[in-house]
Amino acid sequence: MTSNSESGTAVGGDTISFPADFLWGVATASYQIEGAVAEGGRTPSIWDTFSHTPGRTVNGDSGDIACDHYHRVGEDVALMAKLGLKAYRFSTSWSRIQPHGRGPVNPQGIGFYSRLVDELLANGIQPWVTLYHWDLPQELEDAGGWPNRDTAERFAEYAALTQAALGDRVKHWITLNEPWCTAYLGYGNGHHAPGRTDPADALAAAHHLMLGHGLAVRELRSDPAAQVGLTLNLHSLLPRTDSAADLDAVRRIDGVGNRVFLDPVLRGAYPQDVAADVAHLTDLSFVRAEDLAVTSEPLDFLGVNYYSRQVVSGPDGAGEPDSHSGAWPGSEQVQFHKRGLPVTQMGWEIDPAGLTALMSRVHEEYGPIPLYITENGCAYPAEVAADGSVADPERIDYIGRHLAECARMIADGIPLTGYFAWSLMDNFEWAWGYEKRFGLVYVDYATQVRTPKASASWYADVIRTNTLITSDGTGK
Repeated sequence: MTSNSESGTAVGGDTISFPADFLWGVATASYQIEGAVAEGGRTPSIWDTFSHTPGRTVNGDSGDIACDHYHRVGEDVALMAKLGLKAYRFSTSWSRIQPHGRGPVNPQGIGFYSRLVDELLANGIQPWVTLYHWDLPQELEDAGGWPNRDTAERFAEYAALTQAALGDRVKHWITLNEPWCTAYLGYGNGHHAPGRTDPADALAAAHHLMLGHGLAVRELRSDPAAQVGLTLNLHSLLPRTDSAADLDAVRRIDGVGNRVFLDPVLRGAYPQDVAADVAHLTDLSFVRAEDLAVTSEPLDFLGVNYYSRQVVSGPDGAGEPDSHSGAWPGSEQVQFHKRGLPVTQMGWEIDPAGLTALMSRVHEEYGPIPLYITENGCAYPAEVAADGSVADPERIDYIGRHLAECARMIADGIPLTGYFAWSLMDNFEWAWGYEKRFGLVYVDYATQVRTPKASASWYADVIRTNTLITSDGTGK
C-alpha cells in the first residue's frame, strides 16, 4: 500500500483509506420525500402545481405523499443512525416555513424542521440545511418567479427567518441546490417546474438566483459560527474531437453551464464570452453594477453534484438526443454524444474519471476553497426478494468507483472534505416520478415500508471503517 501522510489518505492494494475527519453523509430534498403537502400550514409550491398539470410527470406522479417523511421523521433518523452517518443534508420547504413566500414564519412548519434537527443531533448526526431545492412558493411564481428581481429579496428574508429559528443548532448552510436546473429546466425548456420556456427569462432567473444566494449569505453571516456554501451541478465536458467547432462547443456549454454560476460567486464577474453568446437573447440589463459585490460574498465551501460526463460537438448532425434539450441558452447548435459506456437507469453514462477532472479544474482555476461532493449516486430498478433483501450491486460499484476517485483527489492535494450520497431512500424523482430509484433504502410506496438495500450496509461499512475495499485497488 502506498500512502500520502500529509493528506492522511492511503491508496493501493485492496484498501483505500480516507482522512479521519472526512465527512460521510446522505442527501434528500423536501418535495421529494416529505409529503403532507397540505398539512401544518404549508401552501402549494411550483412543484405541486407542475406535478398536478397533466402530462408534466411520468404517470402523473406527484409529491403529495412521497415518502411520508413528514410523519416518519423518527423512523428515518433511526435509519440514518443505523448507517452511522455523520451528516444529513436535507432541504427546507420555503412554502412550509413561510407559506406565502413573504411575511412571518409558520410555527408549525418551522416546528417540523426543529424536531428533525433535534432528532439528528440526538443521534450524533450533523444537520446540513439546503434552503432551496427547487420548490418555490407558487405565490412568488405568480408574481414573476425567479426572473423577477424581487424573488431574490424574498429569498434573503426566508433565509433570515430559517436561521433565526434553527441557527442555534444548525451550523452548516447551503443556499441553493443546482441553480442551473432551476433556471434552465424551469424557465428555459420547461422540463421542470414551473414549466416555462423562455431563454431570456432563464438567464434572468440564473442571475437572480445568484443574487438571492449572495443576499442569503449576508443574512446567514449574522451567526459568526455559520459555515455557508452553495451547491452547483457542474458539468464535466469533453469535445468529441479536437476540431475548432467541437472545442467551441465545450466553451459554450462550459460558459452557460459552469462559469455563469462559478464566476459571479468566486470571481465577482460574469464571463464576457457568455454575454456575447447570449446577446441575441438578452442584453443582460437585469444585472446591476452593484450586484456582483453581492453574488461574490465569501463562502466557506463549495458543494458539487456529479453524476456523469458529457461529450459535445458543433452542429455536425451526428449527435444523440439530449435529455436537457433546449436548456443551454446561447448554445442551440451544440450537440451531445454517447460513447458506448455503461449507463444507469437514467441513461447517463458512468464515468468516474469525469469527477476527478471536474474537481481538479475547479480547484486549479477557482482557488483553495474547501470542496464537498453534495450529491453522487445512480438509479437502477430494484425489488424486495422473498427473503426480504434488496440486491443492488450496480449501486455499490458506482459509488465505490466514485469514492476511489475521491481518495485520489485528496491524495493529490484537492481539498475534498466530505461526500453525500444521493439518496438516503427512493423518492419522487421530479418529472420522472417514482420509476427511478436512487435510494440506499428501498421504499414501498404503497405501504411506506423502508428496506435497506445491500448498498446501505456496504456504505455503513465504508463509514464505520473509513475505508473503501475494492477488488483491485482501483475502485473498479
